[in-house]
Order: sequence, then structure tokens, then C-alpha cells
Amino acid sequence: ACLDAGIRPVMITGDHPGTALAIAQRLGIADSGDTVVTGRDLEHLAAADSAARMTSAQVYARVSPEQKIQIVKALQSQGDFVAMTGDGVNDAPALKRADIGVAMGQRGTEVAREAADMVLLDDNFATIVAAVREGRRIFDNIRKFVKYTLTSNAGEIWTLALAPLLGLPIPLLPIHILWINLVTDGLPGLALAAEPAERNVMQRPPRPPQESIFAHGVWQHVIWCGLLIGGLSLSAQAWAYGAGMAHWQTMVFTVLTLAQLVHVLAIRSERESILTLGLLSNRPLLGAVLLTVMLQLAVIYLPVLNPIFNTAPLSLAELAICFALASLVLLAVEVEKALVRRGYLYAVPAHANLRTPLGE
Repeated sequence: ACLDAGIRPVMITGDHPGTALAIAQRLGIADSGDTVVTGRDLEHLAAADSAARMTSAQVYARVSPEQKIQIVKALQSQGDFVAMTGDGVNDAPALKRADIGVAMGQRGTEVAREAADMVLLDDNFATIVAAVREGRRIFDNIRKFVKYTLTSNAGEIWTLALAPLLGLPIPLLPIHILWINLVTDGLPGLALAAEPAERNVMQRPPRPPQESIFAHGVWQHVIWCGLLIGGLSLSAQAWAYGAGMAHWQTMVFTVLTLAQLVHVLAIRSERESILTLGLLSNRPLLGAVLLTVMLQLAVIYLPVLNPIFNTAPLSLAELAICFALASLVLLAVEVEKALVRRGYLYAVPAHANLRTPLGE
């Protein structure tokens, strides 16, 4: 799992070289042809040769605390993000120097735990892999929330900005914008936090720490998809313009709301189709979308709410048109994801490795 995720484990120990190599081979860290680099080897190498050896070796033995720090620095100098594990007092300096220091919670010393950024309560290395998986899931969901929220806002902005340019009156009232921002954006956006990890989350290379949350096409998606949502909303306005202001405002209001709900279902994955994901893999999100649809229908068809929101009941044909226009957002996002899967859009650049030196 580590290698598939772009994580290269490196063993650093004070034990005998033969013992270190045997354990490393048993754990899959080293192959039969690998050699062990000892602290004495590092002492007799020139500075340049020593740095090159440190960045390529898999197993170290008889290494001093100072040399552990040198190994961490050498890995960091070539752009690697280094996580260091350890349990002893002599591991504390390297734990502090690493990008992420990981101490053992059960048999680790107090000094090591104080120097570390994270403590493994079960002393199990597999917990680090699980933490990486969960961290990637959380970051992915943050990106999806940002993409959903900004695209929804962009759709509203395009709708309001383009209408006068096309010779149409302002299509939305302040109460409509408030409703969309509180209900349509709020409930599904919160439910995105429950989105499970994508299937390939541990087959992806690590994300560079300096990478923007808007990388890999987020800004492009916000612009073009927001423009699409705005265009669909204005199409509904132009189609129903002769039916009275309350009527066409209801059409625009409904298309904008439904388009955003369809959009949140479509962006649950940056690559996989919604047909592959299924609707039931995130039940909280599905429930939030259905609840929002029912609230929107209540705003349209309950007489007590019509004067508050300045809405008018729509015929079944008009409601079907609203759903049809909104569904075009799903189709467009599916086309985008198909292009991403084939490598035509938002190519992923080479990422830095995550090195995980294992202390004693």
C-alpha cells in the first residue's frame, strides 16, 4: 500500500547490519540485492557522495542520532516530504527535524512524544497508512466543497450579470439568492464531508505541500460550469418571459436551484462517473439533495409561501423543463470527467515522494 501511494519506507536502526537487512527484507522494505548503509560508511564518504547515498539507500544500521538528522535533511533537500518514526530519546532530534515526526505511544519515551507531531497509540505502522488515506479523503472533500460552493456562486453571478447584457430584466430577487445560499448551498455542501474516499486514493502520488487547492482544473471548472448554470437559468427566463414576472422568476429560481443540486452529485469524484459511484454510496448527500428538492417544491406550490418568495405554481411540463435543463449540468460534468480520465484535461504533474524513515 505504501509503494502504491508513492510512499517509500526507509529503515534506520542502531541494530547490526545483518539483523537490519533481514527484517527489512521480511517487511518488503529491501530486496535481496540491496545493501545496508552503516554509520561508519557515511563517515568515510565525501559530503556529495554521502548525500547521494542517503537519498538512494533503503536500510541503515549502526546510525548515530546526528546521522539520522543528516539523512532526513538529505531527503528533504531533493524535495521529499519526510515522515520520521521513532520511540527513543536519541530519535527526538530527527523527529523534530522531519516534516512529520511520529512517535510510538505505548513504548515510546516522553521525550520522543514531545518532539513528535503525531503519536501512534497502537504502535502500528499500518496506522500511518490509514492516516494518509483519511488525510487524502479529507483534502479531496475540501476541494469538492470549494468547487461546489464557488461554482454555485459563479452560476448566480453569471445569471445576474448576463441578464441585462442580453436585454432581460434582473431574474432573481434578494430572497431567492438568500434561499439558494442558505438551503441549496448549505445542506448538500455539508453532506459532502461524508463522501467516502475515492477508489484510487491510495494509488495516487503524494500531493506537494505547496500545491494550491485550486490546482487540477478547479478554477477552470468554476468558470465554465458556472457560466453553463447561468446560461441554462437565462434560457428558462427567455422561454417563459411572456408568462408574467412571478412565473418566469420561478422558472429561473428553480432551474438555478436544481442545477446546483445536480452539480453536487456530479462532482463527487473528479474522475469516476456517477454511474460507477452510484447514488447510495453517500446517503447523507442523497438525503440532503432530496430534502432540498422537496423544500424547493414547497416554495413553488404552497400558497402560503408564494407571496414570501414571489413564486408562482408551475405546470408539470414547465417543471419537467426545469429538471431537463438542470440535467444538462450532469451531462457536461460527465463529459469533463471522461476527458480527464483520458488525459486530455488537467494533467496531473509529477509529485514529490513521501519518504517514511523508520526509527528503531
